Order: sequence, then structure tokens, then C-alpha cells
Amino acid sequence: MKKKVLKSLLFCFALSLMSNIANAEIKLAKVFTDNMVLQQKTEAPVWGKATPEKEVKITTSWNNQTYKVKADKAGKWMVKVNTPNAGGPYSIVISDGKSLTLNNILIGEVWICSGQSNMEMPLAGWGKIKDYEKEIAEANYPNIRLLHVDKSASTKPLDDLVSTRNGWQACSPENIAAFSSTAYFFGRDLYKNLNIPIGLISTSWGGTIAEAWTSSESLEYMPDFKQALENMKNQPAEVKTDNPNRVTVLYNGMIHPLVPFAFQGAIWYQGESNASRAAQYKELFPLMIRDWRKAWGKDFPFYFVQLANFKDQKPEPAYSDWAELREAQLQTLHLDNTGMAVIIDIGDAKDIHPKNKQDVGLRLALNARAKTYHEKITYSGPVYESYKIYGDKIHILFSQADGLKTNDGSEIKGFAIAGSDHVFHWANAVIKGNEIIVSSPDVKFPVAVRYAWADNPVCNLYNGANLPASPFRTDVWK
Repeated sequence: MKKKVLKSLLFCFALSLMSNIANAEIKLAKVFTDNMVLQQKTEAPVWGKATPEKEVKITTSWNNQTYKVKADKAGKWMVKVNTPNAGGPYSIVISDGKSLTLNNILIGEVWICSGQSNMEMPLAGWGKIKDYEKEIAEANYPNIRLLHVDKSASTKPLDDLVSTRNGWQACSPENIAAFSSTAYFFGRDLYKNLNIPIGLISTSWGGTIAEAWTSSESLEYMPDFKQALENMKNQPAEVKTDNPNRVTVLYNGMIHPLVPFAFQGAIWYQGESNASRAAQYKELFPLMIRDWRKAWGKDFPFYFVQLANFKDQKPEPAYSDWAELREAQLQTLHLDNTGMAVIIDIGDAKDIHPKNKQDVGLRLALNARAKTYHEKITYSGPVYESYKIYGDKIHILFSQADGLKTNDGSEIKGFAIAGSDHVFHWANAVIKGNEIIVSSPDVKFPVAVRYAWADNPVCNLYNGANLPASPFRTDVWK
């Protein structure tokens, strides 16, 4: 009997020892892999799991500095490592008695790239952007690194990503085809102009609504979502790869697990799925941006794409929910440290996924280069500032208006003008400095002007940098 008890105790001890050895293996959050990019000149958090309550050592090769931290009772640990100016490759060794090494790490600029299908749209596959074969063949940029976050919709905030597509990868013709084309062209332009490593984290899902990308804590400030949030609280904890259009589930599954990974800023391409609720989007979209900033504890740059032209053209001025959504996006520029890429000229009437993603990425990059990296460049097309009425004419004042012109040398198209009857007529428009003077023989006493106010407007106003003017209106009529 004593021998059986002794054998049993020895067996349990052996199991315990084996378990401790297994648990001793460091497990990093999935955002940390070989080939990654860490944000330069910052304190970059690194985190994961180890043996509970055991000391974890992290050694960085760029300065041979060792950091020590004790894992908590659940085995969780986090440490912030000081990163130098851009460079590499480097390595990081993490150990709690059993070590793990991350190799081929670069230090540079990291950007989160998110939104719905036009951000998700790859170079090839279902996307097939303009000149995709040529672009793929030339995508040999080993200092641009790519991380694709797999889709996951969670009813509760996740501590880690469900999965990534093979972790961080160096940009090459072999792996670029399935990556976000907008993110790639944005990163490529930054790389060519900054000449430092660029890290791109693609976390997007086609056809999704902005409230799915916003935390429940922030959505509680909007009464419109009260019932949906109550319903979500009663849902069991689950992670799915379908049904993403529910409040907060994409924030929980695809944004929250990235916190507090160090990065420079975010780019965003979304809005199509909220186009029927533009008035709500005027509050929701800025709330989502502020929500993400609160999660990371800093007001990082946030640059977004205004909706492209889409659907049939209309012969006369008419109601447009897409125009209203563009207005909501334009008004989001009131939020500090934001920027907008206008693409009203490169959409497709028949395809909600326009193929020219090169110019989308470029125009986003112009915002980053000017506002984040302080290049002295024009980053935006003309943006409506104010108006004054003089007799039967309305003078529209623009910012970003140096070299106002039409892109084809013809007369200005896209302006409509109305009197107090709220009936809009196509208008004559004349350039005078950084102003446009708008009038119509059908409107003797004008009170309001609209420009490119349609799903797919005919419009041609640009500035000297060949960037298009944003659609706008001076009225607030329903």
C-alpha cells in the first residue's frame, strides 16, 4: 500500500515537473514574431505569458540592455523596451529560464491600417487592382514589413489576436498579393520618401459598420446604441469569423488585442456601410477615433479616405446619402491630428471597389508626410472654408487652394446654387484667386451652394498639386 502511495506521489510530482517545464516556455502575444517592426524612438511594450510569478528577462540586441519583470499569478507580463532611431536588423531574447529569440527585427515607423473592404482589398485575388501583375512583380521591399490580422468577431474583448497570416513578413512578390493594397501603397510611398523601415498592420473586414470597430465603453455615450449594447451584454462569450456587423465585436477581436503595441498612427478606409446613417456618423466616426486614442493613451495621427464616386450619375441636383456621408467625413477634420484623402475622382460607377488603389495610398501618405513627418508639401485638395453673398453671387473661400484650376482645362463643373425655395440649379463658377464665384440666372437671391453633391458627381475642381476638391455644401437643409 505504501509503495502504491509513493508511486502515485512520484507520478504526480513528475506530471507537475513536466507541466512547469511546459509552462516555462515563453508565449508572446501574436503581434510579436520574427521580421517585425518596432516603433522607433519610444518605449515599446512587449508582453506575453510565462511561468506564473517567475522572473522574465528581455534582452535587446541594439543596446544589449536587459529588462526584468515578474509574471503575475496568471503568468502575464509586460515590459517596455527603449527603441533607438530607425535601423536593424536586431534580435530580442526573452527568457523565464527557457528562452525564445525574435530575429530579423527592424526599428522604424509602424502604422495600423483598418476599415472595410476597400482597405481589405488585396492586390490580387478577389481584388485585382489596376496593374496588379506589374505591382506584384515589383514589390521587392525587404524593409517594408507586413502583418495581416485574421478576421475575428468577439462578444468580449480579447487579450490576444485569434491568429495572423504567418506573422510578420518582409514585403516581396511572393507574399504581397494577398495583402491590403491601400496599406501597401501608403507604406511604399512613406518608405520611398523617409527611407526607413515601415511596418504595416492590416486589420480590416469588408462590409463592416463603424460601431463594430468601437468599444462598448465609448458607444455607451451614444443613445442610438443603448439597446444593441444591452443585447451584447447578454451574449455568451464567443469568437466567430462571420456576423461582424454587431456593436463592438471587431474592436473586441481585432483592435483591443493590439493594445498597447507601439505605433505611429492609423489609416482608415470605411463608410460605405454607414452611408444610410450619415447624421449618426458625424458623431460615431469621431467617437471611434477618440475611442482608439483613449485605448492607447495618446492622440496619434488618424488619416482616412473619403468615399469615392459611385452609382449612376444624375442629370439634375438631387438627394444623396453618399454625399451626406462624405460631409460627415469632412467634418471629422475638426478633430485634432486627423487628415483626409479625397478620391471623388477615381471611383467607379459600377464597382464599389475601385481598382486605382495606388492614388488612394499616395494621398493618405501625403497627409502623413506633411502632418506627421513635417515635409513641406501640399497634402490636400481644396477644402471649403467659408462663403459670402454679394448680390446674386456667392463667393466660396477655400484652404489648400494654391493654383485653383480644373483638371481638364474646361469650365468648372459640379457647383449648384439655390435660393430660399431650396431648389438647386446647376451654377456658373469662376475662379478668382483662392475663391470660386458661383451664380445662376435662375437664382436671383442665392442663399446656398453645393459642390459635387451626388453619389457620382461630375466635378473637376483641383489645386496646383493636382489634388481634387472635397465635396461640400454651405446649407444644413434636410
